[in-house]
Amino acid sequence: MAMQEDDIVAMIKSALPDAIIEMTDLAGDNDHWKAVVTSAAFTGKSRVAQHQMVYAALQGNMGGVLHALALETRTP
Repeated sequence: MAMQEDDIVAMIKSALPDAIIEMTDLAGDNDHWKAVVTSAAFTGKSRVAQHQMVYAALQGNMGGVLHALALETRTP
């Protein structure tokens, strides 16, 4: 079962409440997503640390229910 866009957004928003999240279904199958996440919480953090924050927000679903996520992080 694939992870729905609303569920991904809700999980990220719960960890990063100020986040602006743009989701794109890359394959039209709810299984291959691209997320562009913009948050002030990323300020001063390395790109790796920013991505780790998003993956932590997904609570272990990455690689399981959420098969693929192309991730881009930005600061406002």
